This record gives sequence, C-alpha cells and structure tokens, in this order.
Amino acid sequence: MLRHFIMLLALAISFSNCAKKGSPTGGAKDTIAPIITSSNPQNFAINFNQNQIKIGFDEYIKLKNIKENLIISPPLTYDPLLSPQTSSRTLGIRIMDTLAPETTYVFNFGKSIVDNNEENPYDYFKYVFSTGSYIDSLNLSGSVFPADRPKLEEAATLLLYEASGVKKDSMVFNERPRYVATTFGESAEFTFSNLKPGTYYLVALQEDLNNYSFEPQTDLIGFVEEPITLPNDSSFVLRLFQETQDFKWTRAAHAGKHRIVFGFQGSDEDLEITPLFETGPDFDFAWTKPAEVDSLTYWFKPSFDLEQSDTLYFKAQSPWATDTLSVKLRDLYSDSLRVSLKNKSVVRPRDTIALSANTPIRGINADKITLIDRDSVVLPFTTLIDTVNNTALVLTEKKDDELYRLALNPGALIDFFEQTNDSLNFGFRTKPLSDYGTLLLSLEEPINYPIVVELVDQNLNVVAQQWLDHKEDVFFDYINPSKYRVRIIEDGNHNKKWDTGSYLQQKQPEYIFYMPGILDIRANWSLNEVFSGSQIVR
Repeated sequence: MLRHFIMLLALAISFSNCAKKGSPTGGAKDTIAPIITSSNPQNFAINFNQNQIKIGFDEYIKLKNIKENLIISPPLTYDPLLSPQTSSRTLGIRIMDTLAPETTYVFNFGKSIVDNNEENPYDYFKYVFSTGSYIDSLNLSGSVFPADRPKLEEAATLLLYEASGVKKDSMVFNERPRYVATTFGESAEFTFSNLKPGTYYLVALQEDLNNYSFEPQTDLIGFVEEPITLPNDSSFVLRLFQETQDFKWTRAAHAGKHRIVFGFQGSDEDLEITPLFETGPDFDFAWTKPAEVDSLTYWFKPSFDLEQSDTLYFKAQSPWATDTLSVKLRDLYSDSLRVSLKNKSVVRPRDTIALSANTPIRGINADKITLIDRDSVVLPFTTLIDTVNNTALVLTEKKDDELYRLALNPGALIDFFEQTNDSLNFGFRTKPLSDYGTLLLSLEEPINYPIVVELVDQNLNVVAQQWLDHKEDVFFDYINPSKYRVRIIEDGNHNKKWDTGSYLQQKQPEYIFYMPGILDIRANWSLNEVFSGSQIVR
C-alpha cells in the first residue's frame, strides 16, 4: 500500500512541474497589413451602376481617422455611408449620390484602413471605377510648399477645376472642383490619378473647414496662373500663402473719457479719419497707434458734454472706401499717465532706450532725467519723441558688460493732457561681448537684388536683418548663442519687407529662400558662411 502511495505522489509532482513551465507569450507581434481577398464590384470596374461596394479582407479591420484620410475624386455632394463602425472583415461603401455619367471616380482611403489588433495600415488603398466604358488614366503631379516657411507642416488639398472659357475668379469660393488630391503625412508631393484629357486650373488649399472652398480669413492658398492641359509630363510647384485680409473698419468705441478707439482689419496704410462735428476754439486732438493691435486711438480734449450730444460721427477714409462711423459716448473715467521701459532688462550696446506711455507723449524735460552706470557716473544723453510709436527715446553710448540706471524725476515726461510722471527708476544692463556670437555671410551669384537677408530663430522669429540692393557681405553681431537659419526675401517692389500674394489679383507672394542647414551660433565665436544663388530652387 505504501509503495502505491509513493508512486502516485511522484506522478502528481511530475504533472505539477509540467504545468509550471510557463504561460504562452502570444508569439511575434503582427506587423503585416490586411490583405484584400474579394471585391464586389471589382476594383477598376467599368459601366459601374451600383450604390453598394463590399471589399473583403483576410482579417478583421477597422476605419481610423476616416474623415481626415478619405479623399473622393471627383467630390460627391453627399458623403457615402461607410462600415464597419467597430470591426469587420468587410469594408462597406454605400453611395448616397447620383453618379455623373462617363466619369472615373477614385476613393483614396489614405492610411485609414488598419487591422483590428495592431492597427497595421493598408497604405493608400484606392478603389477606382468608371460609370463609362473606360477608366481615365492620366496623372498630374507636383509639390506644395509654404511661401514663408521652410517646409510643409500640415497636409494640403489640391483642387483641379475644368477650364472652360474665361477663367472665373469665383471658382475657388463657390464651385466644386472636378478632381481632388492631397499631400499625405509629411510629404509635400501630390499626385492626381485617373484624370481625363482636358484643360484645368490647379489650386492648393490648407483649409480650416475641409469644404473645398477658399475662406480667405482662415485658409492658405496657392495656385498656378496658367491653365494646364493634359496629358502633361511637367511637375508643378505651388506656394501656399495667407492673403492680407480685405480692409474694413471693425468697430468704433468710446474707450475712455478722452479716448475713442477705431478698430480695423487689413493694411493700415493711408488711413484718415475726420470728425464730422463742430468743435470749439479750445478743442485739440491727437492720434496714436498701439503696437501689435489693429486699431487707431483718437485722443481729444476737452471732453464732450453728454447732455448736449451722446453720439459723434466721423468720416473714415482708406484707399478702398469711405465710410461714416458713429460712436456712442459714455460716462467714463480719464486715463492717467503710465510710463514703462519698453526694452528688456538686457540690452545690446546699439539698442535705443525707449520709454512707452499709455497716453500721447508731447514733451520731455531732459533736466529731470538722469542716466548713471555701475560706478554712479552720470552719462550724457539726448532725447527724442517718436510720435509714430508714442515713445520717448533716450540716446546714449553704452559699453559692454555694464549696469545702467535711468531715473525720471516728476515732470520728466509731459503728455497730451499736460499730465506728468511720478518718480520712476529703471535698471538695465549689457552683457560681455564674449557672451555673443557673430555671423559673416557671403552671397554668391546668381541672386535677384534687391533682397532682405534675415537671421531667424528656431520659431522663425527675425532676430536680425539687412536690406541689400547690390552684392555685398552681410555681418550680424550681438547674436545670442542658439540655433538659427538664414533666409532671403526677393524684394520685388523695393519696400524692404516680404509681401504676400493675392488670388483675385493673380499675384504670387514674393519668394523666400532658406539657406540649407541650421547655423549653430556659439558664444565668443565668429561664424563665416556662404550662400550661393545656385542653391535656390524655384
């Protein structure tokens, strides 16, 4: 009996050890995309007259980010119904539109079809059919770039419009394109496929609403001026740009007891506002334009008697139109003078010290201003009022690696209302020259002058610039150590800045070219670089 018990115990231990050898790991990770096993109707079918399409796969699939990926060309008025909603072995397409006769349709799914477990994509699957007796087979390709940035950061939509007769400016606003394509992922390239022979206009959009309609306030646009005739083996380059908004006055508001603000959108050049009311002999006014705000401020004294009149009228003129603006007056407080140092706490020796105010500056009493260095040595300076930017400028020579203190005694600044400042003290400093780097840039032909040469940081903010109308070297100093890029603007209209384009005027934006590579500017280091016009690709 004992012998049988020992044998049974040994067998039990043996089975127990076998059960503890480990759990299954599940095998290697699935990296294979789904495979199509069936299609009804067949892909590339002709004489298509169905409203239901079913495509079978060898495993369960699902649709991921389908709205961002699916491109149907020509566009349909109503979106098709797609399945599965969760997962299935079958992709279903139910067409809700009446299809055009003798037309080739392309459904490009991008990367939206993925397997259910690991989300391996079936890249850029296209389902093509024709309602006629043949499949259109022509292609059109090219690339899209931002006009003012080094690379495309978001996908662009490409639109082809049939060119019949005179070109209509309104087509990008209210017409459906004949064909649609897109740049997928980080690629700037696009391809239209299955096109029919003909003549077309090519437009690129980066849309906010994805409705194939140009919204100038939010969308970027690029275009080819001349119609394109297919077949065509050329590769087309489009540059996306944001249009300057059409000018319009946006608001007129009584914002302070002696202050009216006129808001606008668009260019601020050649604006003029004239009061349409009678004023007394002691009436005076002034204009300021706040920095980085699209508005003009009308200052006036004395204030108006609300019991006599509660509404003022102004004639507002711009190069585009003349409007009459009304302003409802309110019982408001007066603005008290406030002064601040416009500069940062660290300045470069060549920087001008600027004091900004919230009310118009009209006078400077230099005798009540003192500028000293770290040794309390009183420094000479001159002053100037910049009425355009409403700042008081303090002009003086500054040294490297120095501390400065600017003191304003009461009465140093006088504003439009004869208010003066309280006692104010501002401190700022310069850094050692060794804390900065320099860049010497040599330009080699061919280059179309005049140009603006700009040094920009990683966020494309301009840190230094120089305008040239002929060949010469460019030298930038006092550069903070960091990573930078150089870009060149072809300044066709000689206004020393970049100008965007206009679709309605069929005007392309001015060219911007980025020097290849990133510049590593280091402290106490001089960098010499060469930019050759032969590197420019249009």
